Amino acid sequence: MPRHLLTLLDYTEDEILGMIRDAMEYKRMRRSGRRMTGELGGRSVALIFEKPSTRTRASMVTAVYEMGGMPVVYSRGELQLSRGEPVADTVRVLSRYHDLIAARVYRHSTLEEMAEHSGVPVVNLLSDRFHPLQALADYMTVLELKGRVEGVKIAFIGDGTDNVLNSLMVAGVKLGARITVACPPEYRPDEGLLSLLEGGRGSVEVTDDPLEAAEGADVVYTDVFVSMGQEAERERRLRAFLPRYRVTPEVVSRCKEDYIFMHCLPAKRGEEVTSEVIDDPRHSVVFEQAENRLHTAKAALRFLLGGG
Repeated sequence: MPRHLLTLLDYTEDEILGMIRDAMEYKRMRRSGRRMTGELGGRSVALIFEKPSTRTRASMVTAVYEMGGMPVVYSRGELQLSRGEPVADTVRVLSRYHDLIAARVYRHSTLEEMAEHSGVPVVNLLSDRFHPLQALADYMTVLELKGRVEGVKIAFIGDGTDNVLNSLMVAGVKLGARITVACPPEYRPDEGLLSLLEGGRGSVEVTDDPLEAAEGADVVYTDVFVSMGQEAERERRLRAFLPRYRVTPEVVSRCKEDYIFMHCLPAKRGEEVTSEVIDDPRHSVVFEQAENRLHTAKAALRFLLGGG
């Protein structure tokens, strides 16, 4: 049976750190001028996009190409899925053509169905529940800039139901991070997921006070308040989050002096974060974080297609 990457829940601390270390090596190689590595040896990767994408699509296509593989990008409208073909039938066919299938989807259940019927690894490029490749890039960034993950305090301010936060919590608890989530009571993290994370090396605390969450933080993280697929909820969501959960200079003043600001992008300046914070060259690392999506994509491909 192939190993899939739908969530980091079934990955160990050593496996996660191994991928991050591989990603850091890929980054050193690329910055020294060595781009083509050849590990994929002509294998092909299907990239399926139900949702628009900038960083995920660009990083995955580039990663596959630079590793000597062939990326084949499909939008939903280009596949017979758009005309009613079952997901299972589509995946049964694509897994006979390609060596790995990666998909960016609206519903996590779509990925689970893909994994059930695929003969090759399936990778989550984003779903409504998880974004594991983003979490790998996030913790690579933390490790690079803080020198450690264990004991680092991460304040996530905004939507406690966010898919990026879910993966940030899963990986963070395994790696020993201390995560404090500040969110409105009606947007708390899923209690079932929090229960699964109990007893890990790290911890998750939830509060409704963003200033409390930011107190002494090493990292401040936020994401958009209205994700793709939630447009109909926009007004209700903005009423719940604004202005209290916007990351402002007042919020980050509670952090450690050497804090870093992170955001998975794209950002809505003026909504979840002010321009002063996200554009501050002393603390904002959002573009370093975005670059690391390329290197962690390579590491994940190597893990899944190279035997770990």
